[in-house]
Amino acid sequence: MQPVNQAPGKINLDPDKAEDGLAQLVLTVIELLRQIVERHAIRRVEGGTLTDEQIEDLGEALMNLEEKMEELKDIFGLEAEDLNIDLGPLGKLM
Repeated sequence: MQPVNQAPGKINLDPDKAEDGLAQLVLTVIELLRQIVERHAIRRVEGGTLTDEQIEDLGEALMNLEEKMEELKDIFGLEAEDLNIDLGPLGKLM
């Protein structure tokens, strides 16, 4: 949930709530890495380089990671759009 005085896609820099901004930044980096790993996994599955057991294990690991991310976003009161920070002229992170 975005604070009232904070624009969407911006990191919370309020000194009184530094831990919230830090949590948002850390979860943003984790979400970016999760998406990269997921894309790489899909390429490997489509490329046929994994066994059925590896595919099953990979799918389970990705589902568990996504579930944990949802839990952490709930704990810190963040929505998916809060993790898509604005990089100015470069656009949105994800």
